Amino acid sequence: MIQEFKDFIAKGNVMDMAVGIIIGAAFTAIVKSLVGDIFNPIIALFTGGIDFSGWFYALDGGDYASLAAAQEAGAPVFAIGSFLMAVINFFIIAFVVFMLVKTVNRIKSAAEKPDEVAPEVKTGPSELDILIEIRDALKK
Repeated sequence: MIQEFKDFIAKGNVMDMAVGIIIGAAFTAIVKSLVGDIFNPIIALFTGGIDFSGWFYALDGGDYASLAAAQEAGAPVFAIGSFLMAVINFFIIAFVVFMLVKTVNRIKSAAEKPDEVAPEVKTGPSELDILIEIRDALKK
């Protein structure tokens, strides 16, 4: 059983998956920081700092000062604003990831593009041309 475990761990796809998960976690931190620290403040500047997370509806009909107060009281609530903010953040994150992937693909394709080779300059007749001339001369 230990040997089977060693064989399983030694397979390339398991190691690739582990590396992918680790890089994915690091990438998640970068994207979260980019969205939270760069894009959200810019969006808040244009929207006047609107925060939808305070929008909620208490299903028990109670009048609560905030969503946190309603949740603390144990009231069932529709946290409409929190959901809306999650959807907005999803679209922002999706757009940022799209732009990052697009940039990486552009850089990758530029790196893979072979250098343009200058066309060969003929300095004289080719070997085939000379042989054809010799043949034609012999025919005459």
